[in-house]
Amino acid sequence: MTELSNYTETIKNLKSAILNSRYRAAVLVNQEMLSLYFSVGKLISEKTKQEKWGTNVLERLSQDLQNELPGLKGFGATNLKRMKLFYDEWNSLFQIDANSKNLTQLSDNETLIIRPLLTDELQILFLQVSFTHHYELLIKTKTLEERIFYIQKVAQNFWSVDSLKHHIKANLYQKEGNLPNNFTQTLTDSDLRAKALQSFKDEYLLDFINIEDPDEADEKMIENEIVRNIKKFLLSLGADFAFLGNQFRLLVDEDEYFIDLLFFNRKLQCLVAFELKKGKFKPEYLGKMNFYLSALDEYIKQPHENPSIGIILCKEKNNKTVEFSFRDFNKSMGVATFKTTHELPEQFKNALPDVETLKKLMD
Repeated sequence: MTELSNYTETIKNLKSAILNSRYRAAVLVNQEMLSLYFSVGKLISEKTKQEKWGTNVLERLSQDLQNELPGLKGFGATNLKRMKLFYDEWNSLFQIDANSKNLTQLSDNETLIIRPLLTDELQILFLQVSFTHHYELLIKTKTLEERIFYIQKVAQNFWSVDSLKHHIKANLYQKEGNLPNNFTQTLTDSDLRAKALQSFKDEYLLDFINIEDPDEADEKMIENEIVRNIKKFLLSLGADFAFLGNQFRLLVDEDEYFIDLLFFNRKLQCLVAFELKKGKFKPEYLGKMNFYLSALDEYIKQPHENPSIGIILCKEKNNKTVEFSFRDFNKSMGVATFKTTHELPEQFKNALPDVETLKKLMD
């Protein structure tokens, strides 16, 4: 038995060593690629200013590179423009260092090292993010603070490009940490409280919900759409959430109660209950959620887990009403809203006929 145990441990150690080595190699390759693209972008940017290079020149340059290096990928005219953008947007945070040992060769007599003038931690994270991720950030965000926020998220949570696009579209930068909640009163552990604030958003983008008229949908229809697209909903929630089920059954004194959606969050080490409301938040919703959380902690929570957290997900809310409603409850809760892409921004709502008018026109 001991030999088998030792062998199993050896396999685990070898697996860990192999995966760590592959990860470090991938990071080094990505760092070198970013350095190369930055260097190429610098060259094109300078030539554009000095010699008025345009699209035709870049197309010719791309073709000539292909002729010199048959099979070369990633250096089409479009990508060359992206490299220029990469350099133009980030060059103020990088510096030339000809004395460094880590050099990217530009020509026989010129070398360049890109070194972000950021904290050491941010520099490491920056170089872990792929060029495709960086390009999405550059075209869809404007401020340095927002870009750094998403760079940290991509590197720490291993987001795909699609995940990054979703979170930018959902405006995670503005929404994360703004959830109206009572965590200050109910979570005494400051580290857990900080993690809880980072784990929930003020508003969730449910752009996958396919209901003809979302305003007419009831909670059950919304729930069914979420369950049918549970992977996309998990993407909206963010990292570390695991889905445990919908209409999760609780039995209290022989009476049945059902939680709309139940999750487990690995970072928080707790159950997270979601209740769906199609309309505006009402104070009485918290009483029901407080009851659910008490039952979860009594009957479902494991001894090593933290107390459960509840989120009311509704169409609208008034933050002052939510603030007053939280008083005197001892369970951790928050109130968030949801929206779908079927909804028009306010400035466009009067630009088109309403649904009834459109139906009459079609008839």
